[in-house]
Amino acid sequence: MSASSDIHARRTAAVARGVGSTITSYVERASGGTLRDVDGREWIDFAAGIAVTSVGNSAPAVVEAVKRQVELFTHTCFMVAPYESYVSVCEQLNGLTPGTHEKRSALFNSGAEAVENAVKIARYATGRQAVVVFDHGYHGRTNLTMALTAKSMPYKHGFGPFAPEVYRAPMSYPLRDGLTGEQAAARAIDEITTQVGAANVAAIVIEPVQGEGGFVVPAPGFLPALASWARANGALFVADEIQTGFCRTGDWFASEHEGVVPDLVTVAKGIAGGLPLAGVTGRAELMDAVHVGGLGGTYGGNPIACAAALASIQTMRELDLNAAARRIGGVLTDRLTKLAAAHPRIAEVRGRGAMVAIELVKPGTLDPDPVLTGAVNKACHAAGLLTLTCGTWGNVFRFLPPLVISDADLDRGLSILEEAFTTTA
Repeated sequence: MSASSDIHARRTAAVARGVGSTITSYVERASGGTLRDVDGREWIDFAAGIAVTSVGNSAPAVVEAVKRQVELFTHTCFMVAPYESYVSVCEQLNGLTPGTHEKRSALFNSGAEAVENAVKIARYATGRQAVVVFDHGYHGRTNLTMALTAKSMPYKHGFGPFAPEVYRAPMSYPLRDGLTGEQAAARAIDEITTQVGAANVAAIVIEPVQGEGGFVVPAPGFLPALASWARANGALFVADEIQTGFCRTGDWFASEHEGVVPDLVTVAKGIAGGLPLAGVTGRAELMDAVHVGGLGGTYGGNPIACAAALASIQTMRELDLNAAARRIGGVLTDRLTKLAAAHPRIAEVRGRGAMVAIELVKPGTLDPDPVLTGAVNKACHAAGLLTLTCGTWGNVFRFLPPLVISDADLDRGLSILEEAFTTTA
């Protein structure tokens, strides 16, 4: 019996069945763009912990910052006895997020918690209740964020009833709707105004590039039109940048690609090199509208996570990971476009920066093909490439390599993917 098999047997007896894993190997060590399991097998990492370890696993600056902080103190609760690193992270967020207006930030533990607090802030600041989200969107697994999330299985099935006053509008999905960004925005706005009422909308919450929903990149003009409508109607435009933020798309934030300046931005994942940290950053008058004590949480902005975040941001700057993401994205797009030419069941290659996807369909149609997607995914895993699928219909491969992955590992991983298609498709 392998070491991974032994651990997996223990897991079956100890861990709740509802907690799933992509592979059944158990990681012992990771760095850069590779993982090593307890049996000594190496994996090329095209997942980065779902866009978390953008600076690489165990990034040197992060490791040293965490060590220093652990030796000083591990926790006081910022709401009880505050510390400078929390303030420093907020200063960084205020400076990095889109827009030159005065901003404030608050720190939390997870992306879902950040989204919940953005909704709280929006409702408090506007005095309105309705929240508009979009088809294929994903925002988390808590009760409110399950309501915001579009996909039922596995995220929502059997867990209702969900939080009220959440309304879903159609997303711009160029492969499937054929609409320009302006046309798709007009369609969404018409549904919002007729079914919800502009005067009732506290916030529009949207991922600038959808994550779990399939790395759907809206047509140009869609996001600016929604943001303009929100401003004109007293609603807040909330950019969920949890998966797209911190250099992943080739800019600090994906909203920047079309010059969109959100009222509130939610962040998590790539901010802290693998430690749990999240935040909400927004216009000062909105963030400060909430009464003292209305925002917070025992572990939010933990000092160790804050130290990791500051070191991660420093690493992103020093290594120019925005440029790295653009370079990686160019390699991914070039190789995947050639793969699509050889395999017409790849309907589209899409994405921004190092956030790239391919969508698989049945021959001669746009009907999703989750069976082929699963088979290719399994073949990649068997060959030592850690890949992830996503999409409303489970027919999309998403590629999220660490932004410090070597050219050799990137090339090797793509070769494994190409071979998996050759032997499976």
